[in-house]
Amino acid sequence: MATYELPKTNMHQLKFNHPFATQITQGNKRVTLRLGGQSFAVGDRIELIDKTVIDKPDEWLVVGEMTVTAIHSQRLGDVPRELLEQSEIGSDIEKTISLLRRFYGDSVSEDSPVSLISFDYAPYDEPRQYLAMVDSGERVSSGIMQADGGSRGNPGPSAAGFVVMTDDGMKRVIKSWNRYLGITTNNQAEYHAAIAGMEWCLKHGITTLQVQLDSLLVVNQLKGKFKVKNRDLWTLHETAKKLTTKFSKITVSHVPREMNKLADKEVNKALDAVKGEERLQ
Repeated sequence: MATYELPKTNMHQLKFNHPFATQITQGNKRVTLRLGGQSFAVGDRIELIDKTVIDKPDEWLVVGEMTVTAIHSQRLGDVPRELLEQSEIGSDIEKTISLLRRFYGDSVSEDSPVSLISFDYAPYDEPRQYLAMVDSGERVSSGIMQADGGSRGNPGPSAAGFVVMTDDGMKRVIKSWNRYLGITTNNQAEYHAAIAGMEWCLKHGITTLQVQLDSLLVVNQLKGKFKVKNRDLWTLHETAKKLTTKFSKITVSHVPREMNKLADKEVNKALDAVKGEERLQ
């Protein structure tokens, strides 16, 4: 399987979904909102990454440069609506809070500090690929593993998937995997994905691992916060717990579904492939 890496650059980069990136390149938008403290300074140059296909980083493009012209830092609730309207969020404060909570958690409120960054934009003569292909034989000792499981019916046709990435800030995808599981429940599929991902990492020399799952139930069960009451999960839970002890260092954390799309894509690949085979029979 091919792996990818970011070209070396000292410049800041910001990634935007294709619709908003297009608004920038067409001159219609000139503000972006960042949650938390100020992370840029006036005069900074930032490369614009167009996420042309949201779950396919190998198709993303570096299309131009944004130069910071002004920064407004204040409470989210105090941001002028006309300035908010120029950002990727839009002027509806309630919708803005709801959207930000999907990515940053329920602590987001009108009191949350934000920075609105105004910028000028200059396109590159020739866009370049965001990711550059490298040798697939790369070995790493630490990484991030995102896993997901899904069931169409619960119980119903189910599949598991995971992706493994480097944890060097570039998040290069070094492995993607999926498998059809037959008829199981959603929670069983989530465990199968986590187990398969950890097994692959151990087999390939990864000893420090960040496990990221969008199943809050599985995360809390692996952390010992929730009891495993469903007998169908007992063996899977025991297997997963034993695997966590084999790493030198491991963390298990919950991420929103929006941040687990690569693993989710693998699940749907397996399920769609089986559905396609059924249609051919």
